[in-house]
Amino acid sequence: MFEGLSERLQKVVSNIKSKGVINEDNISDIVREIRLCLLEADVNVKIVREFIDSVKEKALGEEVRKSIKPGDMFVKILKDELVSLLGGDAAPLELNHKPTIVLVVGLQGGGKTTTIGKIGNMVRKKHNKKPMFIACDVYRPAAIDQLKSIGKQLNIEVYDEGKGNPVEIAKNGIEYAKSKGYDYILVDTAGRLQIDEALMEELVSIESEIKPNEELLVIDAMMGQDAINVITGFNDKLKLTGCVLTKMDGDTKGGVALSLRHLTNIPIKLIGDSEKLDGLSEFYPERIANRILGMGDLLSIIERTESELDQDEMMSTAKKMQKGKFDLDDFLKTTKQIKKLGPLENLLKLIPGASKMGLNNVQIDPKVMARTEAIVQSMTMEERRNPDIIKASRKVRIAKGCGQKVEDVNRLLKQFDQMKQMMKQMNGKFKF
Repeated sequence: MFEGLSERLQKVVSNIKSKGVINEDNISDIVREIRLCLLEADVNVKIVREFIDSVKEKALGEEVRKSIKPGDMFVKILKDELVSLLGGDAAPLELNHKPTIVLVVGLQGGGKTTTIGKIGNMVRKKHNKKPMFIACDVYRPAAIDQLKSIGKQLNIEVYDEGKGNPVEIAKNGIEYAKSKGYDYILVDTAGRLQIDEALMEELVSIESEIKPNEELLVIDAMMGQDAINVITGFNDKLKLTGCVLTKMDGDTKGGVALSLRHLTNIPIKLIGDSEKLDGLSEFYPERIANRILGMGDLLSIIERTESELDQDEMMSTAKKMQKGKFDLDDFLKTTKQIKKLGPLENLLKLIPGASKMGLNNVQIDPKVMARTEAIVQSMTMEERRNPDIIKASRKVRIAKGCGQKVEDVNRLLKQFDQMKQMMKQMNGKFKF
């Protein structure tokens, strides 16, 4: 996400840092480049003008002139303005009501039903909630079946009454959820290909009946500036508390995210960053600004590893590494843990300075990891724990067992041996 904008702005930042002084003579070229970056990212023209004026005014202020490193001070100003444009402080989900009732609305095709599954999965894992879904989209073919399928995958109950009255279904579903002790209720509503009066009146009726604590609009980030009109249309009728931007992993521009809060005053609460049911992240303006400017996002890496990985198992593995007792069985367990984090190239992009190191263009073939797993799984437990006993005949058997070549087995054993040697050299430098 934001890849196109990020690459161009990072070049601007690099040029700025080389300046020994920031003044009227060189500021015009800098802000012109920033203006072009934002316009190409599909940011609203009015916002670009205001953003540039604010950056320029602060860049020529007393604080920058007196700064020992004017370039660094300019970058700080640029980051602060980006954070402000993205909404300033993060806007967390409402979680304090018991139960918390969430009305989810949006146009057809924006990913609304899938997003409901993602939110339910997130609040259960991260906030220890007991979610339930209510199926109120009685018009779109298979909408109810889709929600029930997602609920089955996540083991989350879905309340539905078939093709009934959406207002009554929502009302009855809330009563049922309360009777069963569910404390986070997500109401799926009908979408349309465009905003129309019938859709809005139905949503207003549901809103009036169930009095939700949270009203989230799910919007496709790839819609471009048309998304602003959609948001305004919904907000004119409903009391929206936040937006969820879907398909952000496919939007290299990011213009909607940079325009939304300023034009509508509605916070972005969540972003969809993959198609999987765990592909949802909380929206932190400062972290996003850091990513755009190439400063990385270590906090998101830490949060992801803490939530997805078995911390006890990882600590046990780390201790084995330190003692030089790390074997192929531990290697297999570690590989399975790492796979939980999703595509590794997405994490590499969050490392500070990733683009300078070329990490933003790294492509990791998941098939390579799968072949490695297959080779280790084809070994006996004795062979995994003591790879030194794996001689020619065993290599042939292992290769046949996993459908790979003997050369592949040799390559893995050589790489594992090199890794163990490296661990021995590092031994004593880290304590666990």
